[in-house]
Amino acid sequence: MRDYAVARRRMVDEQIRDAGVTDPAVLAAMREVPRHRFVPRLLHHRAYQGCALPIGHGQTISQPFIVGLMTALLELKGDERVLEVGTGSGYQAAILSRLAREVVSVERIEALALRAAKTLEDLGCANVVVRAADGGAGQPEAGPFDAVMVTACPPRLPSLLFHELREGGVLVLPIGDDDEQILYRYRKVGGEPIVERSVACRFVPMLDGVQRLDGE
Repeated sequence: MRDYAVARRRMVDEQIRDAGVTDPAVLAAMREVPRHRFVPRLLHHRAYQGCALPIGHGQTISQPFIVGLMTALLELKGDERVLEVGTGSGYQAAILSRLAREVVSVERIEALALRAAKTLEDLGCANVVVRAADGGAGQPEAGPFDAVMVTACPPRLPSLLFHELREGGVLVLPIGDDDEQILYRYRKVGGEPIVERSVACRFVPMLDGVQRLDGE
């Protein structure tokens, strides 16, 4: 039987910690969550490599460093309610479940949502709710949220998602197009976005809610 625990520790130490993500809670969560459970069985042997992997339906699981960085940028303390837009495989939600009080994760592709929900349930992530829905429209009936993470790339800040943040809350997402995507953190201060630029990245385009980015 393959020793995934050793591969996972090496992934965290070499790809995440040594690359600059040093939050102890984030590193601990990523040492615990079995990434291979979130990729197709034929790709289990590649699960701890430093790359994105296909999960079907034209979607991918993000590379471990980006998962760690985006999680660290949320600065979670343990009592937050988090909205994730773009459940995908469910791996990011599993990491968040160990760092926040509650996670609402939204996925537009129903088959992925169902698969992710089953994997999360099997791993005991009882504080995660997965919903098959239009993530770009947010979850206003479930908000407000202390933090929002978007794991697909819109061309600009989705105002509906920003408005679902509590005062002082944080939104982390990529913004850009096919030529360039940059990871940003928006903090809600006095009801307005305070923006910080992070690193270049590569995500699938955000298709859900594109027509409502400006609250239309």
